[in-house]
Amino acid sequence: MPVLFTPKRLLIAALAVALAVAAVAGQSFRLFERAWFTVTESGNADRWRGRSLWLPDYRVTIEAQPVEGIERNLSALAYDAQRNTLFSVTNAGPTRLVELSLDGKLLRSIELRGFQDPEAIEYIAPGRYVITDERYQRLVAVQLDEDTTVIDADDGEQLGIGIGTNGNKGFEGLAYDTKGKRLLVAKERDPVRIYEVTGFPRLADDEGPASVNVSQDLDRDKGLFVRDLSSLDFDEKTGHLLVLSDESHLLLELNADGEPISSLSLLKGSQGLEASIPQAEGVATDRDGTLYVISEPNLFYRFEKIDR
Repeated sequence: MPVLFTPKRLLIAALAVALAVAAVAGQSFRLFERAWFTVTESGNADRWRGRSLWLPDYRVTIEAQPVEGIERNLSALAYDAQRNTLFSVTNAGPTRLVELSLDGKLLRSIELRGFQDPEAIEYIAPGRYVITDERYQRLVAVQLDEDTTVIDADDGEQLGIGIGTNGNKGFEGLAYDTKGKRLLVAKERDPVRIYEVTGFPRLADDEGPASVNVSQDLDRDKGLFVRDLSSLDFDEKTGHLLVLSDESHLLLELNADGEPISSLSLLKGSQGLEASIPQAEGVATDRDGTLYVISEPNLFYRFEKIDR
């Protein structure tokens, strides 16, 4: 006997399809976890505000300022504690390492040779940095000083990590824990992962034979309700990790146990932003806790904590 599709049955079917689509979208975009975190975040303010960065207290003070001398493809950000400046890379035509002042002015540009797709840079020690080459999933430790004009990947210490290779969905972010001598490496997506590397790069005070170890914290990574990872930054004072997501328009602060405790939205109207940050690619904090973000094509942002 044929089934009669009455208006009531069609409405029920349409609602069922809509609910199924909403459930799939919610899981894909991690909307449920993010919504729950938003509800609980303010309730944790008294617990965490005095012993964390506490991102809700930040407000933008420099917004969408173009970096003069860079037209496009500005990617990644690192703070050099010795020089009190910022470093970034460009990953196309030509590839360069650039030094910026804390107000987003271009100080110098250094040619990168032998890097196909540099996506992240991290300060390790005076004159010592690590750069990721995303497509090859390799890390390259390089040296530079005041007179450096060219950096060649072949001259640097290299480490290849071919874990879950996936085209250009590779290593997008770096952070360094000086006390723990851990290099934290962000895999962009499919799935998002944060690898912990010890033993690389070799430092001047390292003794004995080289021993490199790569590990994961799957419980922490599964708790990241973001669609991708664009950049990382490690705060030495608190031992907390900042995780930047371009697609989720979000910056997360993770405590020492890897749990999200605070966030900063990159959308219009949040943190004083007059417009959404279009494509956030790098984050860094300085010794005073001031927060910096860069966005493609060449936009510079500074966030400062307001007094409470």
